[in-house]
Amino acid sequence: MDTAIYEKTLKARKAELLARQTKINADLGQLKDADLEEQATENENDEVLEELGEVAENELIAIDAALERIANGTYGICTRNGVKISPERLAALPATPFCAECAAEVAEENA
Repeated sequence: MDTAIYEKTLKARKAELLARQTKINADLGQLKDADLEEQATENENDEVLEELGEVAENELIAIDAALERIANGTYGICTRNGVKISPERLAALPATPFCAECAAEVAEENA
């Protein structure tokens, strides 16, 4: 399998997420307004930013794992059952470690 296009896509997404995290961290580091009502709004916004940062961090972990699989020649192989992941699935979810069947099973187990 030619993994160059997937690697390029994953690296581009990683750069995008790192830039987003930098912005989130800068926004979280801003001083709070003196007005109590404004502080309440800022606190709510900070909670949203923290959640977005956590989602980005989880995606970065998945991307790094996918890049590692590319490096060691196992990209495109389901980490759970060892079958080939369809090109369509990899195009939609390039960081996925699972084939569609295993992804459904994992989702069901975590529900």
